[in-house]
Amino acid sequence: MTKIQAARDEYRNWCTALGVNNLQDLNELLDEGRGIELINLCEARQERKYAGIANQIYFLRDHVKIVMISGPSSSGKTSSSLRIAQQCRVLGISPKVIELDNYFHNRENTPRDKNGEYDFEALGAMDIELLNDNLNALLKGEEVEIPKFDFASGHRVYNGNKLTLHENDILFMEGIHALNPALTPGVDQTKIFRIYISALSALPGGEKVHFSTTDKRLLRRIVRDNRVRGASPEDTILRWPSVRNGETNNIFPFEENADVMFNSSTLYDLPLLKYFAEPLLENIKESSPAFPKATQLLKFLEAVRVLKPKEIAAVPPTSIMREFIGGQTL
Repeated sequence: MTKIQAARDEYRNWCTALGVNNLQDLNELLDEGRGIELINLCEARQERKYAGIANQIYFLRDHVKIVMISGPSSSGKTSSSLRIAQQCRVLGISPKVIELDNYFHNRENTPRDKNGEYDFEALGAMDIELLNDNLNALLKGEEVEIPKFDFASGHRVYNGNKLTLHENDILFMEGIHALNPALTPGVDQTKIFRIYISALSALPGGEKVHFSTTDKRLLRRIVRDNRVRGASPEDTILRWPSVRNGETNNIFPFEENADVMFNSSTLYDLPLLKYFAEPLLENIKESSPAFPKATQLLKFLEAVRVLKPKEIAAVPPTSIMREFIGGQTL
């Protein structure tokens, strides 16, 4: 059994223990006014998962000094990284963060795709030699000046940001290539702990068929990008095939390299997302090339009970879902 399948099975068993085996069961639970109870249970489960991952890191702390985190778009990687780091602090481990995006090659050295456009998602867009040199220096206890990539100019700059790893420090790094050993070929792999984060599970059908976890992530992204980046739902839908192509090439082939899988699905995420996504999707005009996909998403959401405002208010400020709907305090 693959690690991905084991994570899905574990989640399905947990849903069954709650008596929620399909979308109909979920709707009935919400109709009974148990939405806040469900939110609290889902968040308690995730907190236990975060603590469990931090425990694994703690037990390996004598030789593991780098935590690499990856997963597909809108999986809640940022929130999960912060929550895991928080649990590590509880155990006396001090997380330090390096953004892998700062190790892009300067623009003139960036590879191009088949259309002649810069391919920023290719492994070749990363300055692997510099990254490996910096990581090995940090592992030796040396001080390293961490670069900052200036996306406006397309060049790496140095602003005096220096880092040293001390005894109780551990390095956290997140990026699309984080599970690919080819990113760190010159680093002792036993020093690296890898985490894969994704919304792995969807409810099975019953009479009302559930759509894929891919569409769940798309709904998350539509809501978040509209709120944070001002992106229209139409633009997000039209960019989604390119996002999926990057995931297929650079993330999914390496998911089984992870030491641990974290499933960022929650049973209440679709009822929550419906509240925010439905009005956005309804504004997409029939003449838009995004209209067919918007119609598909809306058709399914018709079968989902929406959370009430008082239930949405009960979503904790540290929740993964706050990364998408706002109000996060991490």
